[in-house]
Amino acid sequence: MAFTLITLAIAAALFLGMLLLQELGRRLGCRHLAGDPEGARKGLGAVEGAVFGLMGLLLAFTFSGAASRLEGRRQLIAQEVNAIGTAYLRIDLLGPSVQAPLREAFRQYLDARLAYSQNPRGSAASRTGLEHSIQLQQSIWSQAVMACRDEAKSHPAMLLVPAINDMIDITTTRGMALEQHPPVIVFGMLAALMLVGALLAGYGMAERKVASWAHILGFAALFSSTFFVILDLEYPRLGLIRVDGADQVLVELRASMK
Repeated sequence: MAFTLITLAIAAALFLGMLLLQELGRRLGCRHLAGDPEGARKGLGAVEGAVFGLMGLLLAFTFSGAASRLEGRRQLIAQEVNAIGTAYLRIDLLGPSVQAPLREAFRQYLDARLAYSQNPRGSAASRTGLEHSIQLQQSIWSQAVMACRDEAKSHPAMLLVPAINDMIDITTTRGMALEQHPPVIVFGMLAALMLVGALLAGYGMAERKVASWAHILGFAALFSSTFFVILDLEYPRLGLIRVDGADQVLVELRASMK
């Protein structure tokens, strides 16, 4: 909720800034037209084309990148579920005496991963879940290695080790994916281009005797809301757009671990 309020505040500030700069641009344009009706607009086409072209390019890259990273994070959750599920099923390859403690460790591990995923990143509950899951990874690995040593003649039992290794590796991949964001300067440049674009758009409206508030408000609302959506896509655990639905497969896997 706090993140949503922050992004809304940023979008609102951008919206107001674009309104003010459009009005400022319109007044500057009216003044220049009054002083030089013939030359006030000369040479502005190239400047406007460059600014709006660059803004469109940056918007496309940031929006597309944010959407791709969101989908990638969902896919990584599915991969982790598959890895845990495969390792859990391969416990059947071990002797009956070691299956029960390993299965219980897996249940606790999945509970810890759910606590890490479903709580806000950086919160105490999320950090505790991550620390507990790391401890359980070490415990599961040690138990599996010992069990395979005890059953050295059982080649099927050795299939459990690579499955657990994959289960552990995917947690590192997911953790890195959560840290993948464009540098802050990219968002700053995008906001700056939107503000400059608003100034140029207002200047271009100077030929109208009466300001078109539908166009002014629409321009500001469209770009500020797009900026808000990009930020929300980049942080799907904090904003309105979320990957929580993908966590349901983790919940279902946990429920299947009787």
